[in-house]
Amino acid sequence: MTSSSDRSQAVDLRSSMTYEIRTYGCQMNVHDSERLAGLLEEAGYVRAPEGSDGDADVVVFNTCAVRENADNRLYGNLGHLAPKKAQRPGMQIAVGGCLAQKDRDTIVKKAPWVDVVFGTHNIGKLPVLLERARVQEEAQVEIAESLEAFPSTLPTRRESAYAAWVSISVGCNNTCTFCIVPALRGKEKDRRPGDILAEVEALVGEGVSEITLLGQNVNAYGSDIGDREAFSKLLRACGTIEGLERVRFTSPHPRDFTDDVIAAMSETPNVMPQLHMPLQSGSDPVLKAMRRSYRQERYLGIIEKVRAAIPHAAITTDIIVGFPGETEEDFEQTLHVVREARFAQAFTFQYSKRPGTPAAEMENQIPKEVVQARYERLVALQEEISWEENKKQVGRTLELMVAEGEGRKDGTTHRLSGRAPDNRLVHFTKPEQEVRPGDVATVEVTYAAPHHLLAEGPVLAVRRTRAGDAWEKRTAAETAKPTGVMLGLPRIGAPEPLPVATGSGCGCD
Repeated sequence: MTSSSDRSQAVDLRSSMTYEIRTYGCQMNVHDSERLAGLLEEAGYVRAPEGSDGDADVVVFNTCAVRENADNRLYGNLGHLAPKKAQRPGMQIAVGGCLAQKDRDTIVKKAPWVDVVFGTHNIGKLPVLLERARVQEEAQVEIAESLEAFPSTLPTRRESAYAAWVSISVGCNNTCTFCIVPALRGKEKDRRPGDILAEVEALVGEGVSEITLLGQNVNAYGSDIGDREAFSKLLRACGTIEGLERVRFTSPHPRDFTDDVIAAMSETPNVMPQLHMPLQSGSDPVLKAMRRSYRQERYLGIIEKVRAAIPHAAITTDIIVGFPGETEEDFEQTLHVVREARFAQAFTFQYSKRPGTPAAEMENQIPKEVVQARYERLVALQEEISWEENKKQVGRTLELMVAEGEGRKDGTTHRLSGRAPDNRLVHFTKPEQEVRPGDVATVEVTYAAPHHLLAEGPVLAVRRTRAGDAWEKRTAAETAKPTGVMLGLPRIGAPEPLPVATGSGCGCD
């Protein structure tokens, strides 16, 4: 039996060991990676410097399985690390996430230099599995078939002082023919509302002022606990938490998007006027083949109701082009919905076979050149609409939550960047007074591009916030202790608006 002194000695030995986590896929994977980082730091590891490129003592791959080339990407990266590991005694490599859940023993067979393989349901076991692999000097493969602990109960390594993910459910009960996520994440499992609100209150107490409620099918929340209006009640409850300025959620499903949710959005002041509503296709026959339980009329009806209740709402979406059997007429129906819905942005995918899904075995797979041509037409249309919708923002006065690291050219343009309530990205002139990430700046929009806005005039007002105080405190702590500390604050903040690109999101909702 291991004594407490033995455990302490093991932690001391790891105190100078570094880790690196590489994350692929959707927001759920990003959130899981925050937990993996927290677990490793609690076990005594420290994060490797940015740009270490596999030079850490432990490299963790948190994988996605919904893209056709996901396994090729993983094994290519693993192959790149093989010579580094051979030259670095004691280095360990772990593979987790959806691809690990799917491929299991295959990973170690194809890449025998991997030390640990773990699944989506047992991320909390990573430190134990690493230690066991080190002691036994052989690979450890452990894939749980059901959730062992809700991810939000695990320690977290967060870095943003102003925005946080809050997972309200895991898994999915849908059977979309293009998506393998339900097979890998399991059936939907909801957290108790009290546990969710307790986490939100704790985050607000640490200085967080914006939270994003996260679920594979977020507005189906309540199906596991027997309350069809649980999600709208949760939104309203978040509205009563003092100090919580912004509430967002992703991603809902049109099937479960009910009027009580629209009412809660419009009547709860801190729920932001933003909605990401996956379309996938505008064609009824294609939606049926996808096993999407809504049709074009139902989808456009939701958009109409949201716009009536929240006139300034920015609506974004996911679209798959070239699904098996999609005809030119089907594609024209998708373009029709795009014109009618006037999305602020669209996250567009060229369909690719996803191993293990029914769609991968369907007849009438669309030739690559046809998919590419349709994709380019869709992108061109959406670019035009995005630009037109952004131009409507010119002249508006907006309150921006100042962001960290979202303006790649801010240093050379002497600007700062922030998120409007509808989550549009705005670059604004840097004022003379200090403005910290998490603070709120009031600006007037002067120029619109398809994917961002500019406020080139003077900042109208700056409001210092508790979130800005928390960012300042964290920055001072990290300057004094550059190896990093556990803060209980998220690294990535609120999800960025989904751009028109092939991107890395799963597009499964």
